[in-house]
Amino acid sequence: MEHDPLIFAPDGSVARLRAIMAALRDPDTGCPWDIAQDFASIAPYTIEEAYEVEDAIAQRDWPALEGELGDLLLQVVYHAQIAEEAGHFSFESLTRRISDKMLARHPHVFGDESRDKSAEDQVADWERVKAQERAAQGRGGVLDDVALGLPALMRAVKLQKRAARVGFDWPDTAQVLDKIIEEARELVEARDKMGAAEQEEEFGDLLFVMANLARHLEIDPEAALRAANAKFTRRFRAIEAALADENRRPEDSTLAEMDAFWNAAKAREKADAGR
Repeated sequence: MEHDPLIFAPDGSVARLRAIMAALRDPDTGCPWDIAQDFASIAPYTIEEAYEVEDAIAQRDWPALEGELGDLLLQVVYHAQIAEEAGHFSFESLTRRISDKMLARHPHVFGDESRDKSAEDQVADWERVKAQERAAQGRGGVLDDVALGLPALMRAVKLQKRAARVGFDWPDTAQVLDKIIEEARELVEARDKMGAAEQEEEFGDLLFVMANLARHLEIDPEAALRAANAKFTRRFRAIEAALADENRRPEDSTLAEMDAFWNAAKAREKADAGR
């Protein structure tokens, strides 16, 4: 079987990767699994790879980051190959489009506007250009292009940021905290007096306001929750280890015993942090 020599060129860069993907998708000689894929079937892998990039960054694992960025680049090449086969667009056209967008959104770097602007001024300029782009695409609403497929917590923050840029926002955290108290009371009322649908709605409202508080405090709620998940996992494993020393498992103990081991693990962590 003859293949494009570029496939085996170590220094072929992105062109090599694209040639490999084209060969994998060849309907006669390619990989049956790769041939069977479409945008929808590949999309979950794209999202997963983006999270793995984020995890490598959080771990400060730079060799892993190189690999994960390669995996993410593969996803871009994969989608572009599918699009080109269907006649939607090409890899060249998508790179031209994003390049043109970067030029248009940075007139203070690539145009004749002054670079003597604050970060806030540049955000305002960015939002103005994006609004013009949305209007040109028939999407004039402030929230129109906040992707539906984002994780709900991340999308909540993006929606709130977008609304805040046009003045729809509480001025400080005091009002947000008051709203959290209000929503918590409404959730308690729903629990005591209403059905499952109302409880879910009020719970969602409370989460939404908690995301707003994170934004006001300049906290990434996804990162904060990941850290809380890691802390819970670490301390629960400490419970399991302590019980294993006694030849027991969690299901063989009481809540009071596990809580005591939890508190001991917590105390050790605080002592270690204070050293």
